[in-house]
Amino acid sequence: MAAPMLRGCCLGRCWALACIDSGSRHGRGAATGFTCSGKRGQSFVAQQPLLTAQKSRKGEHKWAAVVGLEIHAQIASNSKLFSGSQVHFAAPPNSLVSFFDASLPGTLPVLNRRCVEAAVMTGLALNCHINKKSLFDRKHYFYADLPAGYQITQQRLPIAVNGSLAYSVCVGKKWRQVITKTVRIKQIQLEQDSGKSLHDELRSQTLINLNRAGVGLLEVVLEPDMSCGEEAATAVRELQLILQALGTSQANMAEGQLRVDANISVHHPGEPLGVRTEVKNLNSARFLARAIDYEIQRQINELENGCEILNETRSFDYKLGCTVPMRDKEGKQDYRWLLLLFMPEPNLPPLLLYDTASLPAGADPQQVINIDRIREQLPELPSETREKLIQQYGILPEHSFALLNEVGLLEFFQNVIKETRAEPKKVTSWVLNIFLGFLKQRNLAVNESPVTPSVLAELLNLLDRKVISSAAAKQVFEELWRSKGKTPSQIVSERKLELMQDEEALERVCHTVMEGHPQVVMDMKRGNPRAINKLIGLVRKVTHNRADPTVIKEILEKQLSS
Repeated sequence: MAAPMLRGCCLGRCWALACIDSGSRHGRGAATGFTCSGKRGQSFVAQQPLLTAQKSRKGEHKWAAVVGLEIHAQIASNSKLFSGSQVHFAAPPNSLVSFFDASLPGTLPVLNRRCVEAAVMTGLALNCHINKKSLFDRKHYFYADLPAGYQITQQRLPIAVNGSLAYSVCVGKKWRQVITKTVRIKQIQLEQDSGKSLHDELRSQTLINLNRAGVGLLEVVLEPDMSCGEEAATAVRELQLILQALGTSQANMAEGQLRVDANISVHHPGEPLGVRTEVKNLNSARFLARAIDYEIQRQINELENGCEILNETRSFDYKLGCTVPMRDKEGKQDYRWLLLLFMPEPNLPPLLLYDTASLPAGADPQQVINIDRIREQLPELPSETREKLIQQYGILPEHSFALLNEVGLLEFFQNVIKETRAEPKKVTSWVLNIFLGFLKQRNLAVNESPVTPSVLAELLNLLDRKVISSAAAKQVFEELWRSKGKTPSQIVSERKLELMQDEEALERVCHTVMEGHPQVVMDMKRGNPRAINKLIGLVRKVTHNRADPTVIKEILEKQLSS
């Protein structure tokens, strides 16, 4: 059968290192996939046992938690997977719906080339094997926001399989030791998104918005190689950064472009795996971690109280901080039937991909996708960027994570570095502690900051040349947020924040302070380290923080010994 025709799509122009307690241990075993089961006591997902960080009380058995993820990422494309309808967030309801999206009779799917290329590129970046032949299937279920009564997906033979995702976690009391863990990727598949149901409880009605129906998704299925919420959240964050670096998805969780379903079970190490629950539609890394950790503890409490875990779907109530049941996967016969009812998509032939060696002679480049050519176009991935930062600037590993975790922060940092003579470590400290702190307090993005890289670089140059003190620099920085358009030099001049350059005048101030505090001077002579710090503080107060603490200390020690 011939490969499906590809519809061209021009891509429009288009986000911490998580830390866990060192008590969490990671184990590996043979790769296992997803299996369907309706029997009580069996896991819907074939899960791999892992030791968990859950601490048992004295006399109790330890519990092991097992966590697997299904992640849906919206593909960054101007049009939908099988239709020419545009993709645009927050468009007026039902304004981006084609005849095919509405499932009108006689309409047929036309595969979006951009979506296929995005799936191949994502698979390559995640160390997957790219299947040169993949198949499309219909997954049947009936819901108001799915007009066709089925979703086109790739259940039997997906486009990419057997990959891996490396992510780093910080362990230890000071969170200074960074270790790398790996989660296996079972598969990556192309599929349609559904529409959106808006439930109006006041009027007892449901409104349907089909703008999202048919939007291209990448479903990334992670094997159950994780054991706690922080591990899962860190893995998702790393995947989010990779997708954004590739440009295959904007992966904005707040806009629903990245949604996560978590599969969770607990058991005693060495015993059969427990019954799993699934927590659906988590759209925040923080909520994902909270939901998983809550569900682990809930299952442990249930089992320790003699209850059994139901194979059910749950949702996370972020206001209450708990998971609540949605539906019982065993009790609802229609849902069991729905899961098993897959059939080949009759309107789409197999999707055929090629590499350079197998590329047919004279093939139309617009109708053929070359895996090797996409491999050559892979950009620098986040792990490589972090390693470069550490090697080039000598910053700590955790700082490299922080720079990448905030959208636009790395570019801001690098632009400051280009324009300042200050040491990279000092720039890092200012960007991550002071600049980022101001952004968080005001709930602003990097690109909304009134302080530009050039302005911060000028401020750091003043500090590096010892024109101002660190305390004065912070005052200037605060003023820069309030006085848009002013330069650091103007603020320093207006507020007279320059460091005292007259050393004789500073010596006289130090002498006066020492004469006025004889007891502190006596304590200093007795070797009390706090005494000199108090004197330094007193001198700085007299000079309105315009004196360099290092110079003050030298003068005080000199006058004390004379």
